[in-house]
Amino acid sequence: MVKEVIQVPKVGPVVERHLDELIAFRRDVHAHPELSFQEERTTGKIIEVLTAAGLTPHRMSGTGAWVEIGEGDLAIGLRADIDALPLTEKTGLEYASTNPGVCHACGHDIHTTVQLGTALALKDLHDQGLLHGRVRILFQPAEERMPGGAKSVIEQGLLGDVPRVLALHCEPRVPVGHIATRIGAITSASDTIRIRLVGRGGHTSRPHLTEDLVFALSQIAVGVPAVLSRRIDVRSAVSVVWGQINAGNAPNAIPSVGTLSGTMRCLDGKAWESAGELLDEVVAQVAAPYNVKVDLEHIRGVPPVVNTPEETALIEEAARGEIGADAIELIGQSMGGEDFAWMTQERPGAMFRLGTRRPDGPEYDLHQGNYNPDERAIGVGVRIMTASALRAVAERNAGVSPR
Repeated sequence: MVKEVIQVPKVGPVVERHLDELIAFRRDVHAHPELSFQEERTTGKIIEVLTAAGLTPHRMSGTGAWVEIGEGDLAIGLRADIDALPLTEKTGLEYASTNPGVCHACGHDIHTTVQLGTALALKDLHDQGLLHGRVRILFQPAEERMPGGAKSVIEQGLLGDVPRVLALHCEPRVPVGHIATRIGAITSASDTIRIRLVGRGGHTSRPHLTEDLVFALSQIAVGVPAVLSRRIDVRSAVSVVWGQINAGNAPNAIPSVGTLSGTMRCLDGKAWESAGELLDEVVAQVAAPYNVKVDLEHIRGVPPVVNTPEETALIEEAARGEIGADAIELIGQSMGGEDFAWMTQERPGAMFRLGTRRPDGPEYDLHQGNYNPDERAIGVGVRIMTASALRAVAERNAGVSPR
């Protein structure tokens, strides 16, 4: 059986007329970043722009917003995350963060702007009689707070009647004008681990009269990742990496309290569950010889985002029509976590990587205060998201199932 060829109009001209407004919106949001579940101003700005365009946005419970464009059957949901990170911006931009210790270092201001632009473009297309169905856009709060605001969106029923769902994420290693995709897991499972040790402190000349916390912390830091790597299938790539270790104030005094914090990441969802069950046991075993009290806080995060073949093909076909096949790259699975994973567990879905690297410019990284994406990525993202939505509507009208 030959699959029906779906034709959709080019959306570049429609997107072009909104670019100046979108860049101004992005810079405003960038200058006023807000942490997870505190995105009051950001939510208000989203609603303000959508309302001015003649749409009827709705506020989510707490922060976040959603809006529908078009009429008839609901064909697809598009998701953006709107929160910022607790980091100090170091870009030196004239529109840099005005909120001390908070900045958009993960590109969520770009994500939000792309989906806002998609809503505006789809509204124009609907007014021209070119949108023959309905699209829901979700401006989700709190992606950066595990287990993520996506769960709140699902609990509010906003994904219940959505047949398929798409998202994007900025990618500083892919040049602007390009995107990157893959079928299957595109991100990894991610948890947060915090360990607190308590014991008798004392003088470093008499460690045998203490519970040597610094030594115990060092053994846990080295031993836990090593033991887990021998208890879980190595093909699952379980990775425990520590980001903080704190104990003591003097070189000749053994402290009575010490802490160790890090993340556990895993390529495979099932192995992630197994590793979570093993973690308590392994930490206790490694710490046991040192007679310290162990308090383990294991914050379960998110499973991997798993891109389905049909939704990945939807994005790629849209991208071929808008930016050309040569601008689509294959990307490897990231060890980063993303709460869009909860949505792809509920519905067929896919996430693509939006290139933000400036030609011949420095290569920034996410979650760094100097991250400075090329704003031309906004137009690329809007074109691909809008074209993907049009294709999803056309497929639904043609009776093409996403599964």
